[in-house]
Amino acid sequence: KLHSFTLPCYFLNEETSWNSDQGAIQWLTMEFPQTVQASQIQIQFQGGFASQKLILQGALCYYFGGFYFYSISIRHLLFLNSCFFYSFPFKAEPLDKLKITFQNSSDFFGRIIVYHLDILGQKL
Repeated sequence: KLHSFTLPCYFLNEETSWNSDQGAIQWLTMEFPQTVQASQIQIQFQGGFASQKLILQGALCYYFGGFYFYSISIRHLLFLNSCFFYSFPFKAEPLDKLKITFQNSSDFFGRIIVYHLDILGQKL
């Protein structure tokens, strides 16, 4: 079973976190208020509730309101049983939405907890 949450870009701050339901695959979808050119992600998981594989997909909205997600990057992450901060660049792409799919959770039930999430780039 897949679980998804659509969040505004400002959702996570220093006093909040995002946690998923149980399941093998989880994802976040972020919609930006205007087209951006994203080029880097910074993410911090709760130690025992981390993803070991991230799939990044971007989408541009069409004039008729539809969109199609395309692959940007796939990252395999080293699991450490503590809060660990990951930062990595990816090919700069213009996008209106960014989908982050979490696979291979370190938690037996497939739960993910994100303490920090930043998408770096520029507005177009």
